[in-house]
Amino acid sequence: MSTSSFSALLVENVHPDADAALNTFGPIAITRMGASPDPAALKSALADASVLGIRSRTHIDADILGAAPGLMAVGCFCIGTNQVDLNDAARRGVPVFNAPFANTRSVAELTLASIIMLMRRIPEKMFAIHEGGWLKTADGSNEVRKKKLGIVGYGNIGAQLSVMASALGMHVYYYDVEPKLAHGNARPMESLEAMLAECDVVTLHVPSTPQTRNLMNEKRIRAMKPGSYLINQARGDLVDVDALARALEDGHIAGTAVDVFPVEPSSKDNRFDSPLQRFKNVILTPHIGGSTLEAQAAIGQDSALKLAKYLHQGSTGHAVNFPQVEPGPLRSGAVRLCVPHVNAPGFLRRLNDAAEKAGANVAAQYLQTSPEIGYAVADLEGDLPADFLSRIEALEGTIRARLIPPPAA
Repeated sequence: MSTSSFSALLVENVHPDADAALNTFGPIAITRMGASPDPAALKSALADASVLGIRSRTHIDADILGAAPGLMAVGCFCIGTNQVDLNDAARRGVPVFNAPFANTRSVAELTLASIIMLMRRIPEKMFAIHEGGWLKTADGSNEVRKKKLGIVGYGNIGAQLSVMASALGMHVYYYDVEPKLAHGNARPMESLEAMLAECDVVTLHVPSTPQTRNLMNEKRIRAMKPGSYLINQARGDLVDVDALARALEDGHIAGTAVDVFPVEPSSKDNRFDSPLQRFKNVILTPHIGGSTLEAQAAIGQDSALKLAKYLHQGSTGHAVNFPQVEPGPLRSGAVRLCVPHVNAPGFLRRLNDAAEKAGANVAAQYLQTSPEIGYAVADLEGDLPADFLSRIEALEGTIRARLIPPPAA
């Protein structure tokens, strides 16, 4: 495939800044679809696409991947990748990229704003004034200064939040399954339960995994300090919302802010229902933690640049489902062979034998493996026979193969 024949399909209103980033290393034809297409429309649109860019609503399963044999990579223009069958994509030699850090500031700001709004009991006063009421009272309203904030998951968002909260005078505690360097005045806690009992407000910043699903169940919600607040702006399956509703009902939890839900509407035309809607001191938002213009622009640039580097350099750095290789720019006079393959003994030997028989000199070579697949990249010098790529594709274990020509002078 020549560099001029690459094409990208971008759906769900991926930010326009992605276009320039996709063309960083060479021309890529870009087609856009404004909404999340249904499977049939997506399959049709993918017929000629080299890469696909999606956000959170478009689900890419084995059926979609099987209908797009020419698809080389998927970019998730968001943090999560749960909407993609990562294992099936890897088995087909399709790396998946995302932008895990581009919207951290936006999420941290929303969380901090939610803390202040809840502790001032703004939501119930806002609901009342819209209905003609006038709840001018200090009852139950507090400053955040000197209050104890518990952060579950001290990654990029949690750590950034701790610095911002410390600046407001909050006492910050955090719990993480791995040792993390504390920022500001933050202090690590030895157990989640100890932190829950200690803090005035608890906020979740962990991914969805088998270990974190239903993390805040009935028992842990009841282990929280009476009259405290719970915030979930991470993943919808971290909290048992029915248990949270019961805790709000009897006053054990004073308020909550939730941006993500176990079941979310697939479009703005579908109705949203939750047991949390009947309470006044709650902040419910439609999965907008990273929905700022700044975050969407950063996500567009980040994910698109990773796709462009894969197409033009074969780089799989930061892929979430693939062995990570960073071969760098291709030097003049060489072509780059990129070969995802089954991880089994002997493949690299067979690959090098094929290059030698073709009369090619291996100027540089890179290999990384995961338990199931490997990814080999070789920079080759010399005139390759016309059927060289077919020879590589015929090797035992090859999943797919491509050649990247040297950049134009």
